[in-house]
Parts: sequence; structure tokens; C-alpha cells
Amino acid sequence: MKAFEAAKDVIEERYANSDAALLAGSVVRGEATSTSDLDIVIFDSKVTSSFRESFYLGKWPVEAFVHNWSTYRGFFDSDCERGQPSMPRMVTEGQVLKWDDRLEGVRDEAADLLKKGPDPWSEETLMHKRYFLTDALDDFIGCTDRGESLFIAAKLSEQIGDFYLRANGQWSGSSKWMARSLRNYDPAFAERLIERFDRFYKNGERQDVIELVDEVLNPYGGRLFEGFLIGKRR
Repeated sequence: MKAFEAAKDVIEERYANSDAALLAGSVVRGEATSTSDLDIVIFDSKVTSSFRESFYLGKWPVEAFVHNWSTYRGFFDSDCERGQPSMPRMVTEGQVLKWDDRLEGVRDEAADLLKKGPDPWSEETLMHKRYFLTDALDDFIGCTDRGESLFIAAKLSEQIGDFYLRANGQWSGSSKWMARSLRNYDPAFAERLIERFDRFYKNGERQDVIELVDEVLNPYGGRLFEGFLIGKRR
């Protein structure tokens, strides 16, 4: 059964009384893999609070995100605050499974948020991000335990990706969305980052990773340790 047909069946079988529904995720973007699920956003004026539930329809794993016509805004706000617009992205990219005229306004709202981009980091936030990226880099440089270094590298790769995107006013991501966000904004940088961490994982080569982190930090003052404060009144 094709994804759209399966998603329609989900609505008919489990959410027949809902107002509107969208099919989103990798199956809509043409990026589906053998483990992809059906991400379905549902609007139902009768539910009192948002919820998410997971289940199977035949062989299809389904992730249902259920909202009323106001609760979705809290998810829009929290996604935008953390710089990872999961919900607005699902709403804008989604294929309509069930229409309600109110859906047009929600989609316009989501599209406007995505176009606007995240709020810029304050100077204080930028300083904090520099410090914690420096801290992760120091751990990466000094670690002599192979197992520990693998986990440090994973943390460092997401931190440098997030710093690069947010410092340049771009939406960020996590896990696979980090790679996608980087490639959407700056494909050349994304491939450099991936290639350098790949060499570390394969051969233990660290220097190119260190140089790339410094390259990202330098326009904002470089590594930060001396003089960093958090919580203490100046």
C-alpha cells in the first residue's frame, strides 16, 4: 500500500471525526527509507490538549501528532525557540489528507515562521555557545580513550553544526536534520564537516576537525575559557 493511501486509511479508521489532517515527513519529501514511518498531523477541535501516539497500520509505522486549533501554537513557539522548526516544517510540507478552511491559516502561519528564520542569538547566548563548544573541543583534543572520544566527537559534530547554522541566522536541526540543515544552507561546508569527522572515525585523524572548529569560532572571537561567567553577578 502506498504511503498516501495508507495515511488516508489511518484517518478513516482512527480519526474519522477529526477536522483536518496532513501527511508529512520523508515519504512526502521523496526521502523515504525502508524504516520510514507515516508522520500525520491531525487537527481536531474536540481534543482538549495535544498528544502524540505511535502504532502500526499493517506494515506501516505511524506517528500521529494530534492538536486542536490552538494547541499547535505552543509547539510552533517551542520549536522556533530552540531553532529546530519540526512542527512548522511538517505543516508546510504536508500533503492534505483531510481539508478544513482553518488549515489554510495554520499553513500560512507556519510558512511565515520558516521564512522569517530563528531569532538571532544574543551576545550572551553566543558567548555561552562559544564556551561549551570550546569545552567539547578541549575534551576532543585531550581524550586518549578511544571509546570516550567517539562520544565526544558525536557531541562536537552537532555543536559545531548548530553553532555554524545559528550564528548565520539559519534554522538548525538534530540527528539527520543536522546534516540536512547544513546541506540546505551551505553544501560545501556540510561536506567538509562530514568528511573530516568521517576521517576521524575511520583513522583517528583529529587535526582537520580541530582546524574546522577553530575556523567556525574565529569570526566570533575564537575559543573561550578565560573570563567566562555563568550565574555570577559581575
